[in-house]
Amino acid sequence: MLAYTYKSKGNFVSEEKEKPRIQDSQDAIVRVTLASICSSDIHIKNGAVPRAVPGITVGHEMVGVVEEVGESVTKVKPGDRVTVNVETFCGECFFCKNGFVNNCTDENGGWALGCRIDGGQAEYVRVPYANQGLNQIPDGVTDEQALFVGDVLATGYWAAKISEIGPEDTVLILGGGPTGICTLLCVMLKKPKRIILSEVDEERIRFINEHYPEVLVVNPLKTDVESFVKERSEHGGADRVLEVAGGKDTFELAWRAARPNAIVTIVAMYEENQILPLPDMYGKNLIFKTGGVDGCDCDETLRLIQEGKIDTTPLITHTFSLREIEKAYELFENRRENVIKVAIKP
Repeated sequence: MLAYTYKSKGNFVSEEKEKPRIQDSQDAIVRVTLASICSSDIHIKNGAVPRAVPGITVGHEMVGVVEEVGESVTKVKPGDRVTVNVETFCGECFFCKNGFVNNCTDENGGWALGCRIDGGQAEYVRVPYANQGLNQIPDGVTDEQALFVGDVLATGYWAAKISEIGPEDTVLILGGGPTGICTLLCVMLKKPKRIILSEVDEERIRFINEHYPEVLVVNPLKTDVESFVKERSEHGGADRVLEVAGGKDTFELAWRAARPNAIVTIVAMYEENQILPLPDMYGKNLIFKTGGVDGCDCDETLRLIQEGKIDTTPLITHTFSLREIEKAYELFENRRENVIKVAIKP
């Protein structure tokens, strides 16, 4: 089968590999029907994910059809259409039982697919712990509608959930890329008093203004975001800040724009260490919550999609075949043609 493989820093290649096989009674083999490229894949390519294993097939955003299951798999059966969770988790350890599936103690626990074991930018993928890692797509929900459930939408849902957003809150989201927009969609479900989103890309600002006109959008290249937020907040800053941008200065902006005693949720991945200047922050009494995602609410997000309460399909701006995946990466990585998300069809 054709698979896109991480060889070394800066080096991904398309190559033929053997079709995966059942290795454990809790495995499932899924025929991939639609996949996507995530910014985390770019982090792997740039050498910024130390746990990534050279030789693995990349990709952790995918949907497909179950082709084969191990004898212990009861949640899905061959022929079922499924989403694939970015997290691999056993469901039995201390962390799993408490909903902290990102820190599952299994050797393949946490983000394994497309990082430490073969992922889904391929024709087939083996999914360990399939009873936890696969979610059946409801009738009437398309592959495109379900594509981001297992990762980028799971991230947004988790971020909104742990941020403890209330109806009187001013929420600041830093970053209007794919993860930022998925986070926005999930924050909107909480119905806060106001949402402010900071983004530098004018095309993405146009997209957000077009699709989510109730959101206040600010460009930090043109406007001082900290002042903008404080002028529109009752208590000297945002009640909740969700940092999704992962830019050079966005971590500092996140805590500076927050009011005292606010919650600051760090969703982004960084390619450089960030500084926590405690003397400057003294007295703000902030609560920081950090990633990665505990992606254990996929059935709930699929229900919300089925009910029309979440729609991520506008994010898919380009579609390529698996044989064209290098072109897709070049476009996505360099943000050409106003790309937001790319779908890959095997």
